Amino acid sequence: MAEALICVLQEQLASIIQKQVEQEVTLVVGVEKEVAKLSDNFKAIQVVLEDAEKRQVKEPNVKYWLDSLKDVSYEMDDVLDEWSTEILKLQIQKQEAGNAGSTSTTKKVCFSIPALWFCFGQVSQLTLRRDIAVNIKDLNKRLSLIASERQNFNFQSTNREIEQIERQKSSSFVDKTFGRVDEKDKVVEKLLSGSGQGGATCLVIPITGTGGIGKTTLAKLAYNDEKVQAQFHTRIWVCVSDPFDEIKIAKAIIVGLTKETPHLHELQILKSIIHESVKGKKFLLVLDDVWSQDYGKWEQLKLLLQNGAVGSRILVTTQEEKVVRMVGAEHMVNLEVLREENCWALFYHIALADREKNESKGLEFIGKEIVKKCKGLPLATKALGGLMCYKKTRKEWEDVLNSKIWELDVVKEVFQPLLLSYYDLAPAIKPCLLYCVIFPKDYEIAKDELIELWMSQNYLNSIENKEKEAVGEIYFDNLVTRSFFQEFEEDELGNITGCKMHDVVHDFLQFLTKNECLVLEAEGGNNKRIMEFDGYKKVPHLTLMFAPEDPLIPSSLCNCKNLRTLATFDSKITSFGGELISQVKCLRTLNLSRNFLKEVPNEVGELAHLRYLDLSNNHDLMKLPDTVCSLINLQTLRLIRCWALERLPKGMGKLINLQHLHVMGCVDLKLPKGIARLTSLRMLDEVHIHGDDDIDNNKEALFKLSDLRNMDQLHGRLFINFKKDLKDSRQAGIAHLVNKNCLVSLELHFSIGGRYEIPLEAGQEEIVNALQPHPNLESLSINIYRGPKLQPHWMTSLNKLRSLTLRYCMLVEFVPPLGRLESLEVLVIYKWLSVKKVGVEFLRIDGTIETQTSSSPFILFPNLKTLEFDSLPMWEEWEGMTGWSEEEDSQKTIKIMPRLSSLRMNSCPLLRTLPNFLRNTPLKELVIDEVYSLTLAQGCRKGREEWPKISHIPNIKLGFEFVQKDGVYQTDDDETPSAVSTSSSGIKKFLKNYLRLGLALPGQA
Repeated sequence: MAEALICVLQEQLASIIQKQVEQEVTLVVGVEKEVAKLSDNFKAIQVVLEDAEKRQVKEPNVKYWLDSLKDVSYEMDDVLDEWSTEILKLQIQKQEAGNAGSTSTTKKVCFSIPALWFCFGQVSQLTLRRDIAVNIKDLNKRLSLIASERQNFNFQSTNREIEQIERQKSSSFVDKTFGRVDEKDKVVEKLLSGSGQGGATCLVIPITGTGGIGKTTLAKLAYNDEKVQAQFHTRIWVCVSDPFDEIKIAKAIIVGLTKETPHLHELQILKSIIHESVKGKKFLLVLDDVWSQDYGKWEQLKLLLQNGAVGSRILVTTQEEKVVRMVGAEHMVNLEVLREENCWALFYHIALADREKNESKGLEFIGKEIVKKCKGLPLATKALGGLMCYKKTRKEWEDVLNSKIWELDVVKEVFQPLLLSYYDLAPAIKPCLLYCVIFPKDYEIAKDELIELWMSQNYLNSIENKEKEAVGEIYFDNLVTRSFFQEFEEDELGNITGCKMHDVVHDFLQFLTKNECLVLEAEGGNNKRIMEFDGYKKVPHLTLMFAPEDPLIPSSLCNCKNLRTLATFDSKITSFGGELISQVKCLRTLNLSRNFLKEVPNEVGELAHLRYLDLSNNHDLMKLPDTVCSLINLQTLRLIRCWALERLPKGMGKLINLQHLHVMGCVDLKLPKGIARLTSLRMLDEVHIHGDDDIDNNKEALFKLSDLRNMDQLHGRLFINFKKDLKDSRQAGIAHLVNKNCLVSLELHFSIGGRYEIPLEAGQEEIVNALQPHPNLESLSINIYRGPKLQPHWMTSLNKLRSLTLRYCMLVEFVPPLGRLESLEVLVIYKWLSVKKVGVEFLRIDGTIETQTSSSPFILFPNLKTLEFDSLPMWEEWEGMTGWSEEEDSQKTIKIMPRLSSLRMNSCPLLRTLPNFLRNTPLKELVIDEVYSLTLAQGCRKGREEWPKISHIPNIKLGFEFVQKDGVYQTDDDETPSAVSTSSSGIKKFLKNYLRLGLALPGQA
């Protein structure tokens, strides 16, 4: 950490000097010599830090020296940040003065945005600048003393150059399993034994073993087994961890049972919902990572679940023998270490599989010796595999094998491989990893959120002029390859969007960050661990968990004035005030998401260093104070799912450093016009367009669609929600989406209106045509489209488009011609009420094919992997291709969907046949999943007319059945519908759902 801090300070110092030159100002005078001396001290210390970081584990004196260095570094960072902020204020003052034109002197000093620092008089500013100079001088003396003390330790100097950190292909390291076949079969057998034959109502099966041995992996293998999926009506996965939070667990079970998230917090009500929801269902509940030995809580949970059907199962993973005895050891699976050959296979896959055979052969002997040191623990094996994939030479491999870290007796054995991998990280990446300890165990870490947090702590140094988000991606991928992250969440295209940390990794990071990153758990007003916090007043990063439904008061934080991070998790804080803010003026990161906040105090504007403010999921928060606009260093503002939030302050345009504004799920939010001034904004995830009126009821100017025109730096995802129809479609063209080459995902959501009819004035067809995105777009979604046809001129030219979702296109009769989209991997057509036939226009077949004479095949949908049709009630025919022949010559000439692996058909009651070309696709999964597709499902059974087209597919699910070549796995008869009418009355029943929403069907007025 100290190594990275010094790098940050050097970069910050250089940035300040550059800014002063650019602004042609000298705000802090008389410090030229101090700055030069400061740089010399940094350089003298920097060359010994690598050795010091390694020796601190075993030598307390070295750790004390490093702690002193970190204390001074943090204080220096605050002083330099004040200096930088003063320059920024001057820059804003110049801009304001220029905008004001010929105004009075008073107006040039006190500006319109309500910020305390704008009201500083000349004397106050001079005093502040003098204090900066005094503090730099004082801190430099302390730094000089620390620099001289380094000689007492005989550190080894290292003058390594700044490392070029390469981006790794993290996807190849994602959760691949070796071995555990016998153990999986044993668990599956226990899950299925007695099911359906009057077995135990709710059998409990504990999986036990040491940390890092693979308990969760084994549970997942069993959970996802095809026989298990077919046997249980409902499968629920709950991460329990420590402590045993009854409300959190109850909510997770309800989500698994009902697919809906309860917004209640009363445990008794949640228990009643579980009791009713589980009634008659044969369920599999996995309770992962159980530590609590509270028998009373366990019995209450079991009692709630007794309402389930016979054959239900609870699978528990735990390290604690007492937990096993509590839940019942009769059916226990005790997980042993991984066999050596499986450890080697896992290690080889990560470290050597991508190398040339000759190269890997020469390293195998050393690799097998390294694997022996893992002692059969998969986590340790992954960590070392991730380390060795970076090592190119035989000597580097031998150095790892012979490292003295294997002999350290002050760390747990399971920590030794992690420590080796940690020390091998580039200095810039180390603090990024250590910072992850602010999250609780089993926390689902969103990748974008994590990168923004790293930015707020200034951990992302520039690499070859890359943007900081890109640097964060590189760091994240490096940590993935080192196996510091696991259990990855992916989007529909396979991109990693989130992850977790293994409990052992979390413990390891806590070991490395003692007294630096602290997690406190509140258990009421007399929490001993909070009282003990008095000894950690210098801790920079603090996480509060389970804070009660009360104001957050400074006495809980013991006057910790050096805090740089304050984060709350699983808490119910109702408010925080000026008293707290006065104690935490150094904060860079403030996360108060998922609390019960109703307002934010005006004093929040005093947090001059703040870079990151997260108020997401405070559902009663209605507004932000105007003083938020004083936070000129703010980079990230997260307001996700603040449902009651209706407006942001008018002065938002003053936040010139704001780069990420997250307002997804703020359904009633009206953005102010000033947002359009933030031309450097890189993330604006959601905008609501309120028609052509740019003034709301309070006579304030609103953000319009055309205001997107200058925001060409937008990255990632953009969701445009049309609350009202535009009368003037030219606004869409003025938005210039085609210039936003860093947008990768675009979602257009049109207003429902009263009826699904063509708009009276500006047609949605013209609007969609005008909203042409840049060809770099990778994901596109269009929702509630009311035009008669959907064929924008630009859609077929999106050659990088990988995912396309078209929902609620009620009046469109023909699916767009999409067959030539060469990158398209995922296509979803959902709730189209007017489509009767999907024909050759969908494949985008034209005269080109008929006249083709080339020997190379003509490929349609060349990369499509997932295709889904859902809720097309009038669809009668799916035509593959006119004149399609199954002869060999035709197959060589034309190929359709040659990479298709998954086809899902839901609620298509009139469709009876599938196209012939499916028999030539490499389909691995066919799902015809709704009772209203029964006619098609019956035709796809073995021996029926559609069977020859799909007989090659290994996994077929028809309704509630899994059909496989070796037989049929079926749920209980009482859960399988015996027959569903596809007559006119059956179809009317199906369409009734649409009418209940107030939607007009085709042909209705």
